[in-house]
Amino acid sequence: MKKRNVNIVSLGCSKNLVDTERLLSMLANSGIKAEVTDNSALPAETVVINTCGFIGDAKEESINTILEAAEAKADGLIDRIMVMGCLSERYRKELPAEMPEVDVWTGKFDWPSIVSEITGKHPGASPYERVITTPRHHAYLKIAEGCNRFCAFCAIPLITGRYHSRTPEEIESEIRSLTSRGVKEFNVIAQDLTSYGRDLPNKVLLPELIDRLSDIDGVEWLRLHYAYPADFPMETMDVMARKPNVCNYLDIALQHISDPVLKNMRRHIDGQQTRELIAEMRSRVPDLHLRTTLMTGFPGEGDEEFEELLEFVKETRFERMGAFAYCEEDDTFAAKNLRDATPQEVKQERLDRLMAAQEEISLAIQEQKIGQTLRVMVDREEPDFFVGRTEWDSPEVDPEVLIRKTDALKVGTFTNVKIEEALPFELIGSPA
Repeated sequence: MKKRNVNIVSLGCSKNLVDTERLLSMLANSGIKAEVTDNSALPAETVVINTCGFIGDAKEESINTILEAAEAKADGLIDRIMVMGCLSERYRKELPAEMPEVDVWTGKFDWPSIVSEITGKHPGASPYERVITTPRHHAYLKIAEGCNRFCAFCAIPLITGRYHSRTPEEIESEIRSLTSRGVKEFNVIAQDLTSYGRDLPNKVLLPELIDRLSDIDGVEWLRLHYAYPADFPMETMDVMARKPNVCNYLDIALQHISDPVLKNMRRHIDGQQTRELIAEMRSRVPDLHLRTTLMTGFPGEGDEEFEELLEFVKETRFERMGAFAYCEEDDTFAAKNLRDATPQEVKQERLDRLMAAQEEISLAIQEQKIGQTLRVMVDREEPDFFVGRTEWDSPEVDPEVLIRKTDALKVGTFTNVKIEEALPFELIGSPA
């Protein structure tokens, strides 16, 4: 097989994907042909691996991807391996000695140096120009980097550094560029949406930013991801209620409800405040769909604390929920100061119970939509269905809508769908 100039493997979250898209743009502006792939062993002059270093499974995936590329390099399929992203940022002193097959190690934020290594000159492109790798009708919009929260379990601040908001003007310029290229749906992301703008001289905070972005021509949907519960700017919900193109959706990771566990996690909020926060959000946006993430097995969680968490899930009835078992991360407060005493099988058993409860809740919520006509973005065509999403469904992580086929449907457009059947994580319907 002929070797491509550059193959890029992008691992981890959507924030990482945005960095990959910026790198693609810089390479293209430098005359280098690059493609994104999920196979690090494909023939290439250079393979760039954008790693994730968030939790154990993600780190293992990153290491295995590098090893696969190293094996391909030994077989002559790849000339050079370059590694960037969170894992290399976090362990850039240790990894080069352990993996000498890698030719170049860079951190999370110095992707222009990769272009310099490949081309021999510094890239001239704006750092926020991007080659969109998602379907052309939707894109991720990263409005900030870093985090100031320092939760006990989380290594992200150790990787990304302190919180840094992009200016509203810069974000508006990017979103206008993307709408001119056909993007209609924007998934607004940051490690901590709640803190947006507090570090800016003019203190343009999240509610004002979302209000301004919603007024830009061509913005059909804005969806908000990764808010932090403590100090959440409740005026954001008023903007959501007032603006029809701000989706009635919020991704806000709560992690737990038990006071002792939340204190150990250093979350700066207690269980009662969490309940009041959710009630206020739902009061201001009655049609709100909340997505949250919870954790089992964190130090301080015994049987009683877990049962409180399980009951909280059953009472709150989150429209969308994910969960994971606690895994100790190097150099975090928890790793240094709290004993991880819960056996892995107990963490997993609790996780399974939590997700089983959520599946029942999800099915009941989905069934309430039967008979309704919903506005759906058509994402792709499959042999038997078109597949789309409602305003309450973020790409990759949330339920989809299977739409019975008609010739009138087109990928990348909105259509009204009458819902006829419901599964825990899918709706089925026909064009209305």
